Amino acid sequence: MARTELLGPAVDAPAAPGRIPLLGHAVPLWRSPIAFLESLREYGDIVRLDIGTWPVHVLTSPEHVHTVLVQQAQKFGRGRIFDRLRPMFGNGIVTTDGEFHRKQRRMIQPAFHRNHIAEYAEVMSRAAQEMTASWTPGREISMVTEARRYALSSVAEMIFSGDLSRPAIAEVHRSLPIVLEGMLLRAVMPKSLDRLPIPLNRRFDAAAARLRAIIDQVIAQYAAEEAGAQERQDLLSLLLSSVDPETGTTMPEEQVRDEVIAILFAGTETSATTLSWVFHEVGRHPEVEKRLHEEVDAVVGTRPVRPTDIAQLPYTNRVFQEALRLHSPLLFTRRALVPLTLGGVSIPAGAELAYSPYALHRDPALFRDPTVFDPDRWEEAGDESRRAHRYVPFSAGQHKCIGDTFAVAEILTAVAAVSSRWRLVPAPGVTVRELPAGMPQPSELPMIPVPRH
Repeated sequence: MARTELLGPAVDAPAAPGRIPLLGHAVPLWRSPIAFLESLREYGDIVRLDIGTWPVHVLTSPEHVHTVLVQQAQKFGRGRIFDRLRPMFGNGIVTTDGEFHRKQRRMIQPAFHRNHIAEYAEVMSRAAQEMTASWTPGREISMVTEARRYALSSVAEMIFSGDLSRPAIAEVHRSLPIVLEGMLLRAVMPKSLDRLPIPLNRRFDAAAARLRAIIDQVIAQYAAEEAGAQERQDLLSLLLSSVDPETGTTMPEEQVRDEVIAILFAGTETSATTLSWVFHEVGRHPEVEKRLHEEVDAVVGTRPVRPTDIAQLPYTNRVFQEALRLHSPLLFTRRALVPLTLGGVSIPAGAELAYSPYALHRDPALFRDPTVFDPDRWEEAGDESRRAHRYVPFSAGQHKCIGDTFAVAEILTAVAAVSSRWRLVPAPGVTVRELPAGMPQPSELPMIPVPRH
């Protein structure tokens, strides 16, 4: 059992092997980041990495992660990766800390109330129906492309509504994929490289600027049409009209823009990637597919998915949870705001800490047969349900993803809509690999739709 304390004698964290002067552990992180992060558990509960000259304390035990995220969260800030994302996300809740973060969360939370989630689920269902209706029996599709298009459509139409927003939705489809591709590199590479006129930087900066500009334009149009805005029930209108219950203040338009960009990112990247992995795993496991189809047939049949269906799909939810466990976010960071001792290791003020949900969720000490796809491990009576802090795909504590229930509804709606009409068969002769990203991506995922009815 990992030991966690904040006082007492302390030692330095053991360093991971393979450090090179000046480069640190950059070479193994570059060559095989996923395998390298998984290997760190062999060297201790807290292991020091050097990314160039940047030291990082990697937490490999769920108890230490729980301490940092929940029990002693006030002693930790966001960390370097989130600082590096600030030029894109501004001061949204994705990047901020402290009282400002709490204030923003209070104002945004009503937009994700269950009543609104039910309204958003209607949009998700329409987007899922459009996706499944566009397929041709036997004609190969890219599930990665389809999942991203579905997620973008669902989130963009949830945020914006009416004719004013059509250019914004088109720009989201154009620019957000470019931003997503450059996010991880921008987050970990030295800030001094941001201004180099290389194609990656030019494409990223141009797409980010277009995205921010079009959202500013829509916000200005919403504000100019106050009467129409009062009739809208989209998320942008809710944010513009939100009032802090403690101070009575509203959110400045620039702040609304930052929050919209954060929601766009969170509602597309994680959801689209997880949805792709769900169908990859289901396509590889015929017994899982059979049980999934039986449940969807009994609840949904061949009609469109309704918001009330989601709660009646427990096995479908377990399939989703298991795909998310196997293919979780790769790395998150925190920064120590005060000197402390964690698990007997001295952590100085300003030190960077990191944890990998991906590595935690594949730890054989935490999950039996961790590389096996087994949705039944998530049954209420199962061992995995008894220690919830081992499973943190949406983070935990004060920075837990505010849209986690939205993401669950988004993914389950799509899984049910697809499963009610199609079997997705993996294309022959293709080996699907995990590509390093904020959330590991399928290298490619060609699938063949086969009608079920």
